[in-house]
Parts: sequence; C-alpha cells; structure tokens
Amino acid sequence: MGYVSGARVPSETSTLNLSAAAKLLSPKSFSHEQFTLPTAAVAPPMEAQSVIPIAKSTPGVAARVMAGVGTRLVTAAPAASLAAQRLLRLRIPPRPDQTAVAEKTLVVRHVTPMALMEAAAQRMDTAGSHPITAVPAARTDAVVQTHLQLNLQQHHLRKNPSWAYQPRAPPPTEKRQMAVAVPPTVEPFVAPGRREAVAPHTVSVARLLPTAGRVVRAALAQTGFLYQLPAPPRLRQTPTQNGRVVFLDKVEDYTQLKLPNGQFAYSSEYDPATNKVVPLSYKTNAFCSGGAFLADGRFVSIGGNAPLDFLDPTVGDGFDGIRYLTRSATDASLNGQGWSEPGNKIASARWYASVQTMPDSTLFVASGSLNGLDPTKPENNNPTYEVLNAQGVSNGRNIPMEILRKNQPYYMYPFIHLLNNGQLFVQVSKSAEIFNVATNTVTKALPDIPGDYRTYPNTGGSVLLPLSSGNGYAPEVMICGGGAYQDITSPTDPSCGRIQPLAATPRWEMDSMNEGRGMVEGTLLPDGTVIWVNGANQGAQGFGVARTPTYQVLIYDPVKPLGQRWSRGPTSTIARLYHSVAVLLLDGTLMIAGSNPVEQPILKPVPGKVPSEDFVTEFRIEIYTPPYLSGPNANKRPTGLTLSSKSLKADGSTFTVRFTAPAGNKVARVALYHGGFVTHSLHMNHRMVFLDTTGYRAGATSQTLTVKMPPNRNVAHAGPYVVYVTVDGVPAIGQFVSVA
Repeated sequence: MGYVSGARVPSETSTLNLSAAAKLLSPKSFSHEQFTLPTAAVAPPMEAQSVIPIAKSTPGVAARVMAGVGTRLVTAAPAASLAAQRLLRLRIPPRPDQTAVAEKTLVVRHVTPMALMEAAAQRMDTAGSHPITAVPAARTDAVVQTHLQLNLQQHHLRKNPSWAYQPRAPPPTEKRQMAVAVPPTVEPFVAPGRREAVAPHTVSVARLLPTAGRVVRAALAQTGFLYQLPAPPRLRQTPTQNGRVVFLDKVEDYTQLKLPNGQFAYSSEYDPATNKVVPLSYKTNAFCSGGAFLADGRFVSIGGNAPLDFLDPTVGDGFDGIRYLTRSATDASLNGQGWSEPGNKIASARWYASVQTMPDSTLFVASGSLNGLDPTKPENNNPTYEVLNAQGVSNGRNIPMEILRKNQPYYMYPFIHLLNNGQLFVQVSKSAEIFNVATNTVTKALPDIPGDYRTYPNTGGSVLLPLSSGNGYAPEVMICGGGAYQDITSPTDPSCGRIQPLAATPRWEMDSMNEGRGMVEGTLLPDGTVIWVNGANQGAQGFGVARTPTYQVLIYDPVKPLGQRWSRGPTSTIARLYHSVAVLLLDGTLMIAGSNPVEQPILKPVPGKVPSEDFVTEFRIEIYTPPYLSGPNANKRPTGLTLSSKSLKADGSTFTVRFTAPAGNKVARVALYHGGFVTHSLHMNHRMVFLDTTGYRAGATSQTLTVKMPPNRNVAHAGPYVVYVTVDGVPAIGQFVSVA
C-alpha cells in the first residue's frame, strides 16, 4: 500500500522485504509463477480491459484477481482523489504475452501473490504505474537470492511501529470468490508527470493452493476498554485495591480524556460506583504490554511499543519499558496518581509478552516482538523469556524457549498458568507443555489441542478452572475458540478443550460452544461457573479483519457432565471485537468494555473500506448481571461481610469471616479470587481457589466461618486478591485482601 497512517511513503525510504515471507509453509504446498515488471519502453501499456477501483487495499484485490483469472497483464496506477480517499486502480489488459526481459531479479522462496502485489503497489505509488505480467514459472526449491529489495521497515518504524505481516490461508472456495472481483471498464487514470513504468524486475513467487498460506498486511494492536464517560478508547484493564478499574492504552490521535499538558490521556482510572473516570499519565508507550501485580500490591506493566512523537512527543519508547502503579484499599490519596517509571528496563524489547507471577513472587515474562514487524521473519521475534524479581526489576537475561521458537509466527501472547507443583502450563498455537522455570526444562510435552490455532492472531480464551482441596488443588485448564488464519474471511473454532496437565496421562476432553468464536474470553465467577463473552464468528485479531460479532453471553458450569455444561445468557447489541475486555467487579457483576478494531479511533462506521471500518471505536461499557443476582436472587445477597484480617498468608493458616445470610440458606462457600491483567482475550494470572471452611450453620442468618488458606504459594501466589462469600450461590460484596 502507498499510505501508512495517512502519510505518503517516499521512494528513498520505501522497503518491503519479501525474502522470508511464509517460511513456515512447506514448499510442497505451492506451485510457482514468475512475475515480470517491464519498462514502458519495452512493453507500453495496453488498452485496459477493466479497471478495479480499490480503497487502500490494492495488493489484496490484485492478488485475488490474479489467482482467480489466471495469467494476466495487470497495470496499477494511482487514481484521482474521490471523497477525500486515495484510490488505486488496477487495469487488466487482455493480452498476457507482451512482456519484457527482466534486468533485475528477486528470487524468493515461498512468497505469495499477495506479497508480490504489495511490493508492486508500493513502487507504483512512488514512481508511476507498472505493467505486471504473470507467467508460469518452473518450480524451484532454491534458496532465497536477492538482487532487488523493497523495504518499508524504516518508514514504518518511524510512523507506524505496529505494522507487520501475518500468514493466513485462504478457504478452499476463495478462488471462485476472487474471479468475480472485476467491475466494468472505467477510463484508466495515470497521475500527471508520472512515467508508465520504471525499472523492470522479476520475482519468483509461490502461487497459493487452497490449503497453503498467504501473506497479508496487518496492523497489530492491543486490547481495549471504553467508557460512557470521557476516556481513552481501549487497551487493557485490571481491577485495583481501591475498587476501581485501571485502563492502559496505546498512543493515539484521539481519546475522550486529556492530561493537564494538553495531550490525550492513554491511561485512566474508572470508578464503577460513581461512573466517573480520571486520566492517568505515563512516560513510555504501553501498546501491547503484558502485566501483573507485584507481591507488595503494585501493578506493573511490562514492554510495549515505539514512540509516536508525531502524535505525542511526551511519550517515549516503550518496547523495553517497565511501568508501576500503586493503589491502596485504605489510602485514597493514591487515587488518580499516574504511572511511575523510574527507568528500569527489561532485558530486551517485548511487544505482546505474557506475564505470570511465580511462587517466589518473581515474574516470568515470555515472548514478544522485538520491533513490531513481520513475525514470519525470525529476526523480528523474541522467542525467549526473562525473570523479574519481586520488586519488578529484570535480571537482564534472555533465555531461549523452544515452544515459542517452533511455533513462530503464532508465538506471541501465549497462555500461561501456574500449577500446584510450582511449574507452568504453557500453550502456544496448538502446542502445550509443562515448563520448570527453576531448571529451565520442559517437564512434560502435552498433546496438541485439536482444532484451529488458539493464540494470537487467532486467540481464543483460556482459564484455569477453580482450585480446591477436594482434589488436592489439581489444576485443570480450559481453552475455547480460535481461528484458521489472519483475515476477515477466516472461520472461527467453536471447540473447547479441557486438560489436567499433571494427570498421569493428560488428554484433551473436547466440548463445543454453540458457534465459532475468535477473541472470546472466559472469566471465572464466584459461584464456580465461567462466563464467556465477546469476539467474532468470522475473522481474526488485527485492524479491520473481523466481522459477524458474537453478541450472546455463554455460561459454562465445569462440574456438570459433558454435554450439559453450556447454557446461554442474554444477548448484547454492542459489537465487542478486537480490543474488548471483561472483568469481574466487587459486587459480582461483569464489566464488559472495549472494541477498537481500527488503527486509530473512529466514531462512525465507514462501510466498504478495506481493511474494514464497519465497526467503530466503542466508548460504552456494559454491566452484565449473572443469574446469581437476577430475578429472586437480587434480594438474597449476603450482607455485613467482615474479615478478621485482610493480610493473609498462603500457608494453611486461618482467618474468620462474619456475615448475615438470608433465612433458609443451605450452603455457604468462600473463594479467594485474583482477577489478574486482561488484554487480547488473555486474563494473565487469573485464578480462583475455593477455601475450606468450618462453622457454617444451615438456615442461620448470623454466620461466623473459620476459613483455611491454601497450603502454599503454588496454589495462591502473593499479591492482591478478593474474598467472595457466596450463600446458595449468591455473592456478598467482595473484600480486597493481601496475600503475603
């Protein structure tokens, strides 16, 4: 494309490196074609048979046309401005045999028509229109030979560091769909003063078979949260000890909040009780960071993206940034204070990294991109992990992690859960393992989960199901949803898998939602059920590559028999696509927010755009009331909850809870709940433990329970938690506690 964030790409900085595209795909999946770009002197332009006006997405349509109609001479030329939109037009002349001898050659193994047309469009936009002839080429498995290289890296690092390529595979029907993309003849347009073609080039590329992969351009992003009141549009959120929700966004050209310095705010603090929000400041770009709570209760945001000084010169490079936020249940003076950034750095740049708190209160930080560029090129990726100490300071070492390396490019934002033996469950793409951080070894390779890809850019959702002493706190992991490739046409996966990773013979028990969903996320509720919300039935994560929103709440009961676990809740009217989130509030309701599936915020849909702008940046929040607070249950909430201590230890010690229960009650439970950090359908560190209790008296309205804490920090790592008491499944208002 000739435009990135609305800026023209100057020819001297234009580079599009095709040499490593689609490396992960087998050469047996491809047939090859050769594309020649002749000069105007050798092959003058012919009368156009048809012209395709395309807004912003010439390469994609050109590739579809080529795949759909076979060998054709395709000319791309800039078109006049229409409705303030820069359009590109492709002319498809009737004769494919007027070609020129190539003067320069770029032989690329496993590069698709999509990537070729991307390069052609870049050259067209900077130096005039080019005839591009597609002729069959002999199959080759030769190594990459590069005599010409077009590269956009420097421009994109400066203007749009979130730009990257992602692989995708077209559905078997795509060729038939491509063939109908040619509209009637329109008079072709050539920009004044531009040559019809410039230096010829030949490119050996891979033509797609129905099951092969493709390369498309994708602007990567992070999750988001939005509000009814002025606020940044989205990103990631976490509930804090003061009962409020903190949002952390990327640098953008519009939010509904401003800081005292006049710049837009990219972080905020929202109070659900008053529906008020205040802006928070930060110093480095938190775009696509990971996060966790430290043992002392501070929240830490790790990694991020490059500065966008043309939007905001006050925010610096966040790729290796560490940001800290302090909140308290008792000190209101901390409310509204911005992020602290004393200058600590992680060992290397990480964009899209996952974070897990360990039993010793250190932070395990895994994966990420080094620069936000093409993840099909290993030099852009960071398939390593590092460890931060309990104060959130890195040890400075990057340690390779094989499950990340072998699953590139689907290696970012892996699912990670702490197990009761102190080791980690790690899920990347379809692969899973148990990893021992202390010894840097894989304890057990687990079977692949059936179905489609499960992690970014086809992320589903994953939860660690509630733990209890009844089975020795044995962990069980659930993963739902996913997709096939990163494009708006991708089908999504309805399947869900459950696995007990520490079982003698772990296996996936498969179940299914009522429809396929990508970007679906699961949130634990205090009664032990799991709420699944948000997402799309078609498409993937990325800007403008999802459609068919999934509006209905799904309720999952893990203790019921297979086949009886799913029920359906209410249906929203608000699309919650890329950058949507859900988090449990202290009152037991679920806050649902976000959806910002466009590169920069828009307030009205723009139909017909490619990438899609059919869905807006969503500034409304919703509060979902689960069944346990609906209907007659609304008047059955336990009240007057008090705890004997709010400073607890995961060592088997006890504390006391007192509350008033409704008359005729039958059962009471106490849960220790950690909401974690929510972004990109991931709920990092999210976990809940049902605690053993004594002293309950069925039917009594005045209750005093003795509650036993988990035996160790493998089961409940240090940090802030919420204690929920439920009576007959209905929760009291939660109380924040600290697990030391």
